[in-house]
Order: sequence, then structure tokens, then C-alpha cells
Amino acid sequence: MRRAEHVRRLRETTGRQIADVRGTLEDLEAKLAEEERDVARLEGGLSAVLARLLGNREERLERERAEAVVARERVEGHRARLAQLEADAAAADAELAVLTPASREYARLLAEKEQQLIRSDDPRARELADLGAALDRSIADVRECDEAHQAGRGALDALGVVLGFLNSARNASTFDVLGGGLLVDAYEHDKLTSADQAAWHAQRALDVFSRELADTGVVAARRVMPKVDTRWFVDAFFDNIISDVLKHQRIEKTRDEVNKLARWVRDTGAYLETRRAELLAERSRLLTRREELLRPA
Repeated sequence: MRRAEHVRRLRETTGRQIADVRGTLEDLEAKLAEEERDVARLEGGLSAVLARLLGNREERLERERAEAVVARERVEGHRARLAQLEADAAAADAELAVLTPASREYARLLAEKEQQLIRSDDPRARELADLGAALDRSIADVRECDEAHQAGRGALDALGVVLGFLNSARNASTFDVLGGGLLVDAYEHDKLTSADQAAWHAQRALDVFSRELADTGVVAARRVMPKVDTRWFVDAFFDNIISDVLKHQRIEKTRDEVNKLARWVRDTGAYLETRRAELLAERSRLLTRREELLRPA
């Protein structure tokens, strides 16, 4: 069982390494293809003709071929590394297939012994029963904390979409104040309309987050998305420096309020992460004590 835990950690680390190498390899393969295209263009084509006219074809071709060789060596090196990592992962998977039943069997035997002791007059029975109830609560608390944290990530992503549109609108508004014109107004209005639509999704995500927080015992005041001002006709009809500045201020105010909501979600998410770590530590302590009671003297 201990070996299975060790191999499982190794497998997780290897999985992350495989993902990193695949990402790097994709970039390197794209670079190699680019280098090979540069060589092909100098070996024949318009680039070769121009290079001959300039009298530097051979020098450039030699340099491009050398760069292609280096790029190919890097690709081959990372391919070999990926193959080795995938072989390591396959070996770990094969070993885990053999070892995993040991963990299930150990848990089954502990549960069986626990029930025997609880039904007996053993002095450990009362503590085991209490530990079982505490573990059930701990598992439920961790699950609720995870659900709240996931809802918080969803809310933060939704707020990020709103902020993206508002940032684009603010940039256009800054340009408009300096003398943008009708096209800038139209672009700005489009981004504000998109922000307004995204704000409804963000509000829904905030509502879900607040409900999930309540399950963890955190009572949060209802968070309301600010109204996105999408008025355009008046701003376009009375287009002047004063209306442009006022419009810019409205966008800045809305953006600041959305940023405050995002900070609240991030801070609450950080609290949930700390709370989850505490719950897992408590669960580990309970499991250790349970195992001590069930383990033969």
C-alpha cells in the first residue's frame, strides 16, 4: 500500500513532465518547420534569386542550414525525452495496476475490524465510533469546500470576461477623449454591449458562489454586478469632449466596481484554500488515530 502511494506520486509528477515536454516539443517542431522553409526558399525560389543578386546566397544558406540542424537536434532530443517519460509512465501504470488492490483490501480489513470492535466491549469501541462520525463530517466539509472553491473559480472567470470587454471599452474611450470619432464610438458601444451581456452570466456565477459558500458556513452578503451603461445614441448625437469625458468616467467606475468583486472572490477563494488545507490536516489526524486503534499492538 505504501509503495502504491509512492508510485502514484511519481506517476503524477511524470504526467506533469509529459505535458510540459509536449508543449515544448510543439513549439520546437513549429520552429523547425520554419527553419526548413527558410532553407528551402534559399535553395530555390524568389529568396534564392534575390540572395544571388545581393551576392550573399551561400552565406545565408549556410547560416539557415546550421540553424535548421540545431532546431532538428532539439526536436529529436525532446522526442527522445518524451518517449522515455511515456515509458516511465507506462511502467508506473503497470505497477499501480498490481498494487492498487492492496490499498482497497487494507481499507476493507480496517473497516471490518472496526465493526468488530464497535460491536464488542472493547474500550476502543466508543472512540472508534466517534472517529467514524468525525471522519464522515470531515469528508462532507472537504467536499463542500471544494464545491465552493470551484464555484469561485467560475465566478472569477466570468468576471474576467466582463473586465476584458470593459478594458477594451476603456481603451477606446481614452482614444475617443483625444478625438476618436464615430467609428471609435461604435467600437466602444459594441464592447460595452458585450460587457453588459457577460455581466448577466457573471451575476449568475456570483449567485451560485454565494450559495456554495453558505454550505461551508460562510455567510456572504449578496454581491450585485454594477449596471453597464450602454447608452450610445445620446453620446454619439452630442459628441463632444464633455460627453466623452463623462462616458469615460462611467466606464472607469463600472470597471472599478467589477474589480472589487473580483478581489472579493479571489480573497474568499484564498480563505477556502486555507480552510481546505486545515480540513485535510484534521482528516489525516483522524485517520492516523483510527489506524492506531485498529493496528495490532
